[in-house]
Amino acid sequence: MATEIVSYGMAGFKQGRERVAYFAYWKTHTALYGTSREFIDTHAAELKPYVQSKGTLQFPVGKPLPYGLVTKIVKDRVAEIESAG
Repeated sequence: MATEIVSYGMAGFKQGRERVAYFAYWKTHTALYGTSREFIDTHAAELKPYVQSKGTLQFPVGKPLPYGLVTKIVKDRVAEIESAG
């Protein structure tokens, strides 16, 4: 079960000792940190509209947050953590 945490001034979730995801709101975007390169590569077409960098996705302010995509990212990250055991 994931627990809520605050680290580096960002809200996030942790499962056991592993970070699941962190969120931060900036002037021009909301950032999701903790996305694996494998997830980004696998879902490249779906993620194309968003700015990406190593482990980070940026969702522009003023546009609806893609909740389905965020849910998929978090579930995938939890599965990665669980499979690493």
